[in-house]
Amino acid sequence: MIQISESAQTHFGKLLSQQGEGTNIRVFVVNPGTSTAECGVSYCPPEAVESTDVTLPFNGFNAVVDQESAPYLEEAEIDFVTDQMGSQLTLKAPNAKAKKLSDDANLVERINYMIETDVNPGLASHGGKVSLVEVTENGTAVLQFGGGCNGCSMVDVTLKDGIEKQMLAQFAGEITAVKDATEHEAGEHSYY
Repeated sequence: MIQISESAQTHFGKLLSQQGEGTNIRVFVVNPGTSTAECGVSYCPPEAVESTDVTLPFNGFNAVVDQESAPYLEEAEIDFVTDQMGSQLTLKAPNAKAKKLSDDANLVERINYMIETDVNPGLASHGGKVSLVEVTENGTAVLQFGGGCNGCSMVDVTLKDGIEKQMLAQFAGEITAVKDATEHEAGEHSYY
């Protein structure tokens, strides 16, 4: 589930030697499966380990993962790197924003994964987001914009030159068009 480099294991060993007996590390995801997902590492004393936690043994310590975070930490990597700027711990979790897809995932699951991992992180920087409403029988992906995208004058450019191009390329032969179902008129629902 989680790969921890030798240098990171050594770093954790040093840190944990200054903690109470039996303290391990906890690796977690806050807001897993969303565009605002954030990964973290903290100390985990023995009394904080839950019966449903996943415990992963490493060199001299365990990494403890809560049940909710576990599927989002598949293929996660923790490293401890040193460069001219100093030393830092890095945590890469490519599936934190959406669970890793199974090999037999259907089209809707694959589109939702692409939206959560590729599209929404970019839109979030402008306070926006998009979600899939449906895929019609003729292969049209119908999207709903929200947040800062609702009422934005650039939404057509975002849709046609960004999202639609990417979807048509990634789902060639499955998606024929992308349509915006959002009511962008001024009103209480719009971001103005």
